[in-house]
Amino acid sequence: MNIVFATSEAVPFAKTGGLADVCGTLPPALARLGHEVTLVMPKYRCVEYAGVPIEPLGITFVVPIGTKTVSGHLAASHLPGSAARVIFVQQDQYFDRDGLYTERGEDYLDNCERFVFFCRSVMEVIRLLNLRPDVLHCHDWQTGLVPAYLTLEYQTLPRYRQIGTLFTIHNMAYQGLFWHWDMILTGLDWRHFNWQELEFFGQLSLLKAGIVYSTAISTVSPQYAIDIQTREYGYGMEGVLHHRRDCLFGILNGIDTEVWNPSSDRFIARIYGIDSVIEGKAICKVELQRELGLPVDGQTLLIGNVGRLTHQKGSDLLAALIRRWAPSRPIQWVILGQGEPDLEEEFRSLSQEFPERVVARIEFAEPLAHRIIAGADIFVMPSRFEPCGLNQMYAQRYGTIPVVRSTGGLKDTVIDATPENIGAGSATGFAFTEPSVEGLADGLERAIRAYDDKDLWWQLARTGMRQDFSWDRSARQYVELYDWIRRRRRGA
Repeated sequence: MNIVFATSEAVPFAKTGGLADVCGTLPPALARLGHEVTLVMPKYRCVEYAGVPIEPLGITFVVPIGTKTVSGHLAASHLPGSAARVIFVQQDQYFDRDGLYTERGEDYLDNCERFVFFCRSVMEVIRLLNLRPDVLHCHDWQTGLVPAYLTLEYQTLPRYRQIGTLFTIHNMAYQGLFWHWDMILTGLDWRHFNWQELEFFGQLSLLKAGIVYSTAISTVSPQYAIDIQTREYGYGMEGVLHHRRDCLFGILNGIDTEVWNPSSDRFIARIYGIDSVIEGKAICKVELQRELGLPVDGQTLLIGNVGRLTHQKGSDLLAALIRRWAPSRPIQWVILGQGEPDLEEEFRSLSQEFPERVVARIEFAEPLAHRIIAGADIFVMPSRFEPCGLNQMYAQRYGTIPVVRSTGGLKDTVIDATPENIGAGSATGFAFTEPSVEGLADGLERAIRAYDDKDLWWQLARTGMRQDFSWDRSARQYVELYDWIRRRRRGA
């Protein structure tokens, strides 16, 4: 098949979150399966620093933006180590900036105009480069207008008639909402600004455009596809998603199993595999304690957490529980991440008040993230919602027992250590339901009791290490969905 990705970010060129990981690693996995993949993204300033050669194509194009026309240029590269091609849309007025979407914590005021231009550019790239995609795979609100343009403006043209679209929602919390007068920028007729198409409580929603006009919709885990059809997680879009439930799918994100591999990880103190996990993790643990200035004691339970420090991630629940337990319980806690200022300050305070039990590094350092995941006994993720999550998959690959809230991708990837699952040999961690300090405490208490039963503990660790979280598995599922889309389009 011929697949074109439209995305606002992809590693190694530009990244603000998990969207970039998906769009930088799924295309190579699809290429390995024999499919032709082209990725289209903006040429931000940071693209030049990725260390990957970029070739100007000498192609200039013009698209309408509201009452004016704006020109752009194309450049090309490849995703490293892959046959997947990358086409960059260059328009320096829009994309030659310090940030991708924000600067100093504030959204760029012209974000709607920037991504209207990008969506129109994607449609022109197909024509200019003579691409003939079977499926146009769009990601998040920044590309939500692509399915709309295909349906409303390009569908009757021979080159575009058979193209199917997949719109992947990575996080419902980000909806691309703009004031209603920005509808003029899209160039679409005002009659499409209604509650069934582009209008969302008086605003223009680019996310809704993708949901309404795409051939199929996907999310980044099966459970999240269910969650977003509820009022709690749908952010007001649950109705339109439920209406389109027959073409709404959930496919779990994969992880880079070469980068996250305890048997070859260059960042950790001792490499290990399933057969040497006990010895390997013991060395990684004491070296992590030594590196972070914690008392070196292989018997002390060490709990790690890596990620954004936000209320969505349940960081406030974790901080509250540490404050409750740290004065009296001999547990070591290691926190790595950045996020909301009040939570950063609370973790700093905890580390200052309990220096022998709490270490908080308010930064993001990938080598240290590897060492925490390898050296911790337990990895905790108390998220209020989690579209997919990657760290719980990394943890299992390293034989570290995850304790997670049962939501979204966490529910899909961590098999709770119930008596039935333990007996069946399928359990890999511990899950709790209630998004509260008490719920988190209950989940951790269960894990702490299991920690005292070493046979059970290492059974859980080894079962987790055997799980297949590779992109190759996910890519095969996407190919099945692409084929479904292709058959649906040809049938139409």
